[in-house]
Amino acid sequence: MDNNCNNEKTENACIEVRPAEPADFEEILRLNEESVHFLSPMSRERLEHLDEESELNKVVVEDGRVVAFCLAFREGADYDSVNYLWFAAHYPEFLYVDRVVVDINKQSDGFGSLLYKDVFKHAGETGVPIVTAEIDIAPPNPVSLKFHEKFGFHEVGRQEVAGGTKIVSLQIAEL
Repeated sequence: MDNNCNNEKTENACIEVRPAEPADFEEILRLNEESVHFLSPMSRERLEHLDEESELNKVVVEDGRVVAFCLAFREGADYDSVNYLWFAAHYPEFLYVDRVVVDINKQSDGFGSLLYKDVFKHAGETGVPIVTAEIDIAPPNPVSLKFHEKFGFHEVGRQEVAGGTKIVSLQIAEL
């Protein structure tokens, strides 16, 4: 799908999945803030660091506008997420999907699936045996749970995060 226009969901829309560039960071931060209740907050400085450490930092661009992004990390990254660290302690090799964020006005347009297909393609091409992610279960995020089930994810653990205010389901999908 890279660099191609298609008419999948919107008439005459040009949709591109590509690596994020520094010029995209303001939109990435806007999207992150829009869905921050499911994510951790992110400053420009933090995003720049995560971009450097990430295996994948991809955006979906529709008609020249960033409408979704994905950050994913391999084992060994300088990343202090408690969920990433859980996977690092349990799996020697993995691709951790830290966040897939879609503009709230575009959430049913298939952009999250486009990004996940790209993640799985990359994992397969680089020989990574599993893709990992966490999903909020308290408070619940049933849309995310159902979405991840479609990609073959299953639970391998749980943990409390955010000072005990959330419980996440730690999940993997094997390639």
